[in-house]
Amino acid sequence: MDMIELAREIGREIQKDERYLNAKRIERNCDEDKELQQLIGEFNLKRMAINNETQKPNRDEDKLQKMNLELRELYTKVLSNENMRAFNAAKQDMDAMLRRINTIIMNSAEGEDPNTTDYVEESCGGNCGSCGGCH
Repeated sequence: MDMIELAREIGREIQKDERYLNAKRIERNCDEDKELQQLIGEFNLKRMAINNETQKPNRDEDKLQKMNLELRELYTKVLSNENMRAFNAAKQDMDAMLRRINTIIMNSAEGEDPNTTDYVEESCGGNCGSCGGCH
């Protein structure tokens, strides 16, 4: 079996994995959640309005500040939606699996033992200045 076929086999196995199946099920739930879709639509429209306002030569800073506040409120509502919370958790599970698979492949390509190399989860160092966010 060549390398491309092995990669395709990994892809087929990923699509059988419970984490993948769960993520797809939750993604469908999000797509079917009318309230969530409305919130996402409002968020995107507000973001476009902010972008349009920032492009104006004489932009209204008060209006921009108000729209940014409204955007943050919409963002909070989107993230607090039950289906969106489930989606984010499922995405984290998928991302962790894919990071681990990728790390094993990359480390093996660099000469490490494929039977023992693995992804090591980075821990929080306590300095939030360069952090992309907690789990």
